[in-house]
Amino acid sequence: MQARCLVLWSMNSTCFVFKSKGLNLNERESMKSILVLVLCSAVLLSSCSRSPVPKRIFGRLPDGRAVEAYTLKNANGMSAEVMTYGATLISLKVADNMGHISEVTLGYDSLQGYLAYPRYGSVVGRYANRLARGRFTLNGREYELAVNSGPNHLHGGKEGFDKKLWKAHPFLTKEGEGVTFTYVSPDGEEGYPGELRVSVTYTLRPDNALKIDYHAVTTQPTVLNLSNHAFFNLKDAGRSDVLDHYIKINATRYTPIDENKIPTGELAPVAGTPFDFLEPRAIGARIREGHPQLQIAGGYDHNFVIDGHGMRLAATVFEPTTGRVMNVITDQPGLQFYTGNFINGFRGRGGDLYKPFHGFCLETQHFPDSPNHPNFPTTVLNPGEVFRSTTLYKFTIAGVQTEPPKNIFFRNGGESEKSRSRR
Repeated sequence: MQARCLVLWSMNSTCFVFKSKGLNLNERESMKSILVLVLCSAVLLSSCSRSPVPKRIFGRLPDGRAVEAYTLKNANGMSAEVMTYGATLISLKVADNMGHISEVTLGYDSLQGYLAYPRYGSVVGRYANRLARGRFTLNGREYELAVNSGPNHLHGGKEGFDKKLWKAHPFLTKEGEGVTFTYVSPDGEEGYPGELRVSVTYTLRPDNALKIDYHAVTTQPTVLNLSNHAFFNLKDAGRSDVLDHYIKINATRYTPIDENKIPTGELAPVAGTPFDFLEPRAIGARIREGHPQLQIAGGYDHNFVIDGHGMRLAATVFEPTTGRVMNVITDQPGLQFYTGNFINGFRGRGGDLYKPFHGFCLETQHFPDSPNHPNFPTTVLNPGEVFRSTTLYKFTIAGVQTEPPKNIFFRNGGESEKSRSRR
């Protein structure tokens, strides 16, 4: 008599074959129970090993470590891709007024581009923006940090968070697909005191908002300022300049800078200056005026003091040809508006040539050099405290307009979420 076989194919493609010849009824029933348990275990192990969001190997660092990239999507076709190197946003694709979904950030096709030209879309810290002379005093002690931008410390130093390999923890919730990146910054890294445990969570929501949550704790008193350094171009992702984008910034004051781009300490009114974006105007409308502040920075590279507190609308950008609208909502006190003044003609994604003014940044933050200005909001984080902050980049469509429709600016004056920023 020919032997009969029972075959099961598990989720991890392992084939289990058991011959049933010579088994009595009870033995065959026992064998079936064992097979069910084996199959269930295989399915469980397989599901646990799979990421809840798609991932790929984006490249390898010079030391051989793999850099992973995760793609988040929503039902509207919007997508965001983030990678473990620098907790970086490497792609953000959004629909235009014709329903075409395309890229709205500057970036690179491979990891090598991000290694050569860092900070495009990355998380910057421990201290985003500048600290004068790379120094600050905390509790009577002066700390000296790495100096990497003229005489100053910029975006966390020579080896800031943008150059670290973070750990990824993908997830899927009712709010959307997301990834939490975690990194432990050891005591003394780049000169900062205390071990800092930091996490950054990207969530792509159903309402076309990319939400970024920041969280950190420390073992010693330290200073902290976290932000994202994405470059946006809502028209063509960097193939042309952004000077025809319209922008409105909810700020009646800004922080003027000295010749080293360090705040003077003044909170100056924007009224009557090229920094007045309380009414929408083209980015390029006054950028070439002979204002001393514009001459120092070569364009806009300034911190705006956002009016109000808690989660509120900080800025709105409108691109006329695509109809794309981007709202920036945050609980942070400041917004660094940078117009890519020193993008100096290198090749980006798809071989596009990036030039000055081909992208803009809207970096939600505490003020530059705050530890050295007692009148600025504090950036001190103590043991036992938790740093929390949230920023949303929310996209809508206004249609083709030669002038920005007024109803797109500051509608829905903020989010209903309770502010969670550190005070």
